[in-house]
Amino acid sequence: MSVKSFSDQAILAQASPGDKQLAVSFRLLLGLYAIIPLCLLLQLCDVWFWQGFLQQSLPSSPKQFLVFQIIFGTPHIVASSILLASNTEYLKFYQAKIVWMTLTIALVFGVGSLFIPYQAFYVAVAAWTVYHVLKQQLGVGRGLYRMPDRVFDLLLWLSVTAGLFVYIGIFLKNSLDIQQLSWIKLIASGLCVGLICSVLVCQRYATTLLGRWFLWSNVLLVLSSFYLFMQQYYFFAILVPRLVHDATAYIFYVVHDYNKHHRQAHNFIYRAAARAHLPVFIVLPLCSFLLAFVLQSYGDHAVNVVTEFFFGMEIRKAISLGLLGYLALMHYYTEAFTWKQGSPYRRFIAFVK
Repeated sequence: MSVKSFSDQAILAQASPGDKQLAVSFRLLLGLYAIIPLCLLLQLCDVWFWQGFLQQSLPSSPKQFLVFQIIFGTPHIVASSILLASNTEYLKFYQAKIVWMTLTIALVFGVGSLFIPYQAFYVAVAAWTVYHVLKQQLGVGRGLYRMPDRVFDLLLWLSVTAGLFVYIGIFLKNSLDIQQLSWIKLIASGLCVGLICSVLVCQRYATTLLGRWFLWSNVLLVLSSFYLFMQQYYFFAILVPRLVHDATAYIFYVVHDYNKHHRQAHNFIYRAAARAHLPVFIVLPLCSFLLAFVLQSYGDHAVNVVTEFFFGMEIRKAISLGLLGYLALMHYYTEAFTWKQGSPYRRFIAFVK
């Protein structure tokens, strides 16, 4: 398939046909939000016609989310790490920040775990996760709705706080009593009402139709998760923001890597891919999904076999909790600045409507 036909069908629009550079299409990003009406439609069909079959069959507990995590979540975190680690100029540019954050994570989660309660850690990481997801989505559309910082921050923090209570209500529901869960639902309801009222007032800053669509799509991202949480369709409540977030990230990664490596491979991964005649578009997604699958499915067991053989002891969840947890926290940290204007990443990213 030619570059042009691929970009037409995958809607990764070309920024300049002359040099075959790609650009991130806002319309493609907006199309990802189609998962919202799709999940809502499935939920309504399940209530009206299928007697709750989906609700009973889909995962409803964090322990059942391994396959979900292999498909969503972990791969894009691994992809982000590969993108950073495989380009030596990026590592050198961000070396000080990476070292500082690594030491901070080791200190907080190493020493801090001795006296900070587990639930406090869980809520802190959950808050960072929700903030990361919604900051990315609202931030991407900020070029379309050019609102003042204070207005953007208001919508962001209302969204994040509401999303955090939904997250806690889903993943900690088995450790909460009825009254606590009722309070979580009540607070989340109030925050969602506040979010709706705020966006009705603030939408005037989105002067284009595409900008308003993007703004309301991000609001509906939170509202749909809240609704699905209230209806106890926990799988869909997590799927909606996760799919939009992960797919958005992959679009940026693929566009970046195509623009950086399609003429000449600049790291060992793309040199190997060129020898194997693999299209540039699939290299990073393929590597990240395979590595995520191996680490999630076999990583802990492999480490235990090695440590048992050499030291006569096991290290529980060294990969699934230790390594992948570290990569996730580093991902949340580095993605806050690696895609900003002036970053070396941005030399290979452009946007089209």
